[in-house]
Amino acid sequence: MSADPLSDVLSLLKPRSYISGGISCGGDWAIHFPAYEGIKFNAVVSGGCWLAMDDDPSNVLHFGRGDCFLLPTGRPFRIASDLRIASDLALPATESEVVFSHRVNGVAMVNGGGDFFLVGSRFVLSGSHAGILLGMLPPVVPLRKESDQAALRWSLERMMEELREKQPGSALVAEHLAHMMLVQALRLHLAEGSRGGVGWLFALADPQIGSAIQAMHANAAHRWTLQELAERVGMSRSSFALRFKETVGASPMDYLTRWRMLLAADRLAQSDDSVSAIALDLGYESESAFSTAFKRVMSASPRQYSRLNATPARSSDTSSLSR
Repeated sequence: MSADPLSDVLSLLKPRSYISGGISCGGDWAIHFPAYEGIKFNAVVSGGCWLAMDDDPSNVLHFGRGDCFLLPTGRPFRIASDLRIASDLALPATESEVVFSHRVNGVAMVNGGGDFFLVGSRFVLSGSHAGILLGMLPPVVPLRKESDQAALRWSLERMMEELREKQPGSALVAEHLAHMMLVQALRLHLAEGSRGGVGWLFALADPQIGSAIQAMHANAAHRWTLQELAERVGMSRSSFALRFKETVGASPMDYLTRWRMLLAADRLAQSDDSVSAIALDLGYESESAFSTAFKRVMSASPRQYSRLNATPARSSDTSSLSR
């Protein structure tokens, strides 16, 4: 693992682009998207749309050319050309699966297209702990600033080219571009929401608390103490403990334990390392102490977690040995 907590967490969650594509709409239109797994990233290339969540149709947001938005909670929503169509669930909307059932070069057409064009990707996050990222994000994360748009424009334009002109390796290129846009969008949200946001993501924007988190990520096995972390970032023990809890939403030691257990969970799912070896590598002197902490955080013993979350590759390796 690196000392870059955002990269560390995304690496553990292993986001993969489940689907990438575009929508081109013309005239009056409305599209309904049902509940989904993962996180969606969308960018308006031309025209504009209104967006409303099913569970809060009165709160409608407008997005115009260049605007981007994340939808991280999996809640159903609709986008439409008209404010009333977006906010009034009694008015008809075409289901997204119908719209996307007929695509040309990755682009779905509604009413002949031409007035509005949206490019988007959906990411499925692996692991049973995706809530470490998604739990602190609002239902819609708008990215409207000109600087935000400029930061995402290159990736967006490249993705459009990959969708329109199929070249060898286009699917892989589009997936990597989608990952780049996801990371950049999270960076921008971090910068915009650092004032008042609670959670490890927002804490990274705080120079002192962010440094403490980076130190824990850089050496999770180290026997960190509250005093040592406070001295490392130039704060008193009591001031550091209070600000960490206010910024992250957990105490430093609770955060460290949770991060260690996430690292352990990844190894249990991805490797054949023994529980005792993982415990030792993460700074635990005994397997029993590690197992107790793991069960408290992950709601399962290490061996139970390993059985339930083994990757297909591991499962097939195990079955081949038993033949």
